[in-house]
Amino acid sequence: MRARLILVLNTLVICSLLALGVPLATSIVRQHQDALFQDRLDDTTRFASIAAGAPLGASSDIGAELTRYHDVYGVAAAVVDRQHSTLVTTAGYPGTDAAAVRAGLRQAFAGRHSANGDTIWPWEHGPLVVTAPVTRNGDVVGAVVTVSPTGRMRAAVTGDWSVLAAVEAVAVLLFLALAHLLATWILRPVRALDTVTHTIATGRLDARVAGASGPPELRRLTTSFNEMVQKVEATMERQRAFVADASHQLRNPLSAVMLRLEGLALSLPPGSEEEIKDLRHEAERLTRVLDDLLELALAEEGGATVETIDLAVLVDERVTAWQVVADARAIEVRRKWAGPVLGAADPTGLGSAFDAVIDNALKFSPEGSAVTVELAEVGDDVEIRVTDEGSGLPPEELARIGDRFWRSPGHQNVDGSGLGLSVARTLLEASGGRLEIAAADGAGLRVTMAVSAVGA
Repeated sequence: MRARLILVLNTLVICSLLALGVPLATSIVRQHQDALFQDRLDDTTRFASIAAGAPLGASSDIGAELTRYHDVYGVAAAVVDRQHSTLVTTAGYPGTDAAAVRAGLRQAFAGRHSANGDTIWPWEHGPLVVTAPVTRNGDVVGAVVTVSPTGRMRAAVTGDWSVLAAVEAVAVLLFLALAHLLATWILRPVRALDTVTHTIATGRLDARVAGASGPPELRRLTTSFNEMVQKVEATMERQRAFVADASHQLRNPLSAVMLRLEGLALSLPPGSEEEIKDLRHEAERLTRVLDDLLELALAEEGGATVETIDLAVLVDERVTAWQVVADARAIEVRRKWAGPVLGAADPTGLGSAFDAVIDNALKFSPEGSAVTVELAEVGDDVEIRVTDEGSGLPPEELARIGDRFWRSPGHQNVDGSGLGLSVARTLLEASGGRLEIAAADGAGLRVTMAVSAVGA
């Protein structure tokens, strides 16, 4: 964004300098040409006065004057009569056939002095032709023509243009520096907002935009942004506290209900066992939901302690702990890793996340199938992959898995609260990790937990 802002500012100033520089450059050319033209017009008019006072011809005073003039200034000159015959000439005179000379003679024979014609640019090499009529008794009897070289004038124009270009180049460089400073000053709060926004997106709601700099409007924006984040953080904190408190407070009466249910089961007549079993099952399910809500609230509270751990040891311990559940359902747990695998993670949070993932895999795997647990380094990350051989999910349902309380319509008969993978994702993100869910090759799901790798 800063580069685009600098580009826009520089484009505007360059266009402004060109808008000023082009007319100024043209004015410089005209000033030099006007000065040269006026000087030559005065001299040509003087020569015409001399020619009018004596007979036209080489023997007159005008011939000597034109020769001296040519020797001193290098200006070719001639006296031409009404029949376009050249009566007096000097070296370098191009003759009456030259287009500029013919145009000047037409004006002179009409009784007019030459007018300053088209602009002579530095890259043009044509001479400056000036004519003046020679009159006697009110009649035009001839004309004096001067043909001046324009090399010195064009050189002077080029020099002035060089100075102008240097001044504009310095102005552009100064404005480049000014635009850089201006863009940095304007965008400093924007960059700070961008950095803090990315930090908040990772879950750190305590991040704030520090310092007040830049334009007043952006300073007000950063202040409003900090106030907004503070209110969002307070709202989410109240929400987490409510969920945790509600879960904790509901567990006690629920435990009392379960105890009374067990006592009631002893006094019911025979044949009521099925109803008591269903009630007990629903009470246990409600207990699991409350436990998951409490665990989710604690996970969202943060406070993860990231340290370097051997992920192979941690995963091996958790797989061993879940082996009893796998054996009860005749599910084989395959372990695929070699040697120590170091990663940066919160041991407690990662262990709980892994428990939620493997519990999910074992619940949805058919009896006699296998669950594969792999550890692999991929770039700067270590990935823990848990792949089951269940029925999997269609693409439209796969996009929703991991949403809180969401369960596939085809798995409503499976025990669970729909919070397990949400808890796992929250625990991983609290320590800078991530959780990804995708369809496995063939059937089933592959859940990937990724944390930062640490060099051995």
